[in-house]
Amino acid sequence: MGDNFQTPSPAPAQAPEPQQEPTPQNATLLQAFEWYIPPDHAHFLRLSSQIPQLSQHGISSLWIPPSCKATSPQSNGYDIYDLYDLGEFDQKGSVATKWGTKAQLLELAQKGKEYGVGLYWDAVLNHRFGADHRERCKAVEVEADNRMVRKSGEYGIDAWVGYDFPGRGDQHSKMKYHWYHFSGVDFNADDPGKAGTIYQIIGEQSQGWARSPEDVDGEKGNYDYLMGCDLDYSHPEVDEDVLNWGRWLAKEVPIKGIRFDAVKHFSESFLRKFVKMLDGEFGEGWFLVGEFWKDSLQSMTDYLDRMGQKFSLFDAPLVYNFGEISTSVSADLRRVFDDTLVQKAPVCAVTLVRNHDTQPLQALAVPITPWFLPLGYSLILLREAGYPCVFYGDLYGLCTPTPDNPSPTTPTSGPVTIIPKLLLARKLYAYGPQTDYFDYRTCVGWVRHGTWDRKDKCAVVMSNAGEGWKRMLVGVECAGQRWTDVLGWRQEVLTVGEDGWAEFRCGGCSVSVWVWEGAKGREEFETQFDFDIYAVSTNK
Repeated sequence: MGDNFQTPSPAPAQAPEPQQEPTPQNATLLQAFEWYIPPDHAHFLRLSSQIPQLSQHGISSLWIPPSCKATSPQSNGYDIYDLYDLGEFDQKGSVATKWGTKAQLLELAQKGKEYGVGLYWDAVLNHRFGADHRERCKAVEVEADNRMVRKSGEYGIDAWVGYDFPGRGDQHSKMKYHWYHFSGVDFNADDPGKAGTIYQIIGEQSQGWARSPEDVDGEKGNYDYLMGCDLDYSHPEVDEDVLNWGRWLAKEVPIKGIRFDAVKHFSESFLRKFVKMLDGEFGEGWFLVGEFWKDSLQSMTDYLDRMGQKFSLFDAPLVYNFGEISTSVSADLRRVFDDTLVQKAPVCAVTLVRNHDTQPLQALAVPITPWFLPLGYSLILLREAGYPCVFYGDLYGLCTPTPDNPSPTTPTSGPVTIIPKLLLARKLYAYGPQTDYFDYRTCVGWVRHGTWDRKDKCAVVMSNAGEGWKRMLVGVECAGQRWTDVLGWRQEVLTVGEDGWAEFRCGGCSVSVWVWEGAKGREEFETQFDFDIYAVSTNK
């Protein structure tokens, strides 16, 4: 009988394990201004000095204030005069904008580039202010609450709508603006007593308001008109000039993204064309976010659908939820994300706690009690969904005017001093899958479980009532580990059980972020953040 033994075939070569991509550091945005910063033209210099420590704490981009020339050296820039003057020409009382000169702006961009911190431009494209001369045109008065209803016949008005830009001349752009480039104004020099009346400009070259709701928001019948001289994007010269400005800006200043002001008030079709131009001529990868400030989730998601999801919006409903919870007794924390953009469309949501429009004394002010601010920032910085935006006024303090100090040059209300530690916690430990423990009205928690190369985890627990605690699973691989609160608000040390569970605690109306004692980067929490930005020397 023959031997049945057969020589085995060589084992097939094992396919190499797929190479895992490194987990990128979390992106975090800083809105790098507040409404009442002193008008000393030194803001860009101060920001440049802060870039190293901001980068160290995980800030990856700055949303800088509107940096085009406005109507005065003290203006924040939303009353825009000239898109093509970035603090370069002697116009409207100075060469510099409130924030500084063009040269200082470029220095800030270069400093950011050195530390990996990008700049987002604040583009005010809806209107113009500070015209150089008046021009006569025909107009009709419209109702303030319904701009589709005329309350007068056509008649001639004397409007400030002529823009010659004498300080700049034809540099960068030869375009001059006239009455037929605008769709509406709110002042008639023939009848100054009716200031604030909305006049819709009428003429063969004026198409009237943009279509609503297809092209602008339908609030007030048609929300094309917001303020100043309202640009008419149906006019080809306006369309061409602003597109050319976008091309010029992209070449002139190394920005990484754009925040578009007042997007519900100007042509969506033009904005889509603007975005397409940027992508086509300068490559994709821009971060584009719009200010569509409305407490209507449906309106926001409809807008995103029309923009083709290539766009983000600030999560206004989340801010209103924060305000309501912070001013209510024992509100239901489990519902903090109800009807918010970050819940409905997390990829398109820029989350925030406050901004320059909602800070105290502003028309859109949202009262948020101070004790809640650490909770709010934990909810945007340490969770998986959304792109968080930290407010300058909360990081460095607000220079809010007071009766005794109407023009403060240093903060009149202090910073939220826990924010730097929350930023570090985001940079170091807020990675990977998230398990929520939203099972009690006034105390919620969650665990971030880390990734293959960012293995250190964090457990967050917060209460809007008395002392809170939450039993949460961090994993059996953590059994026996000693965990402490990196915020320093809880002093005890807890040990994770053999089953991977532990009871995590926080103080009353407070938050704690628990991390293993041996986690990488714990030493960074010993760094002292320099909040005193106004002490920085700006002599240059």
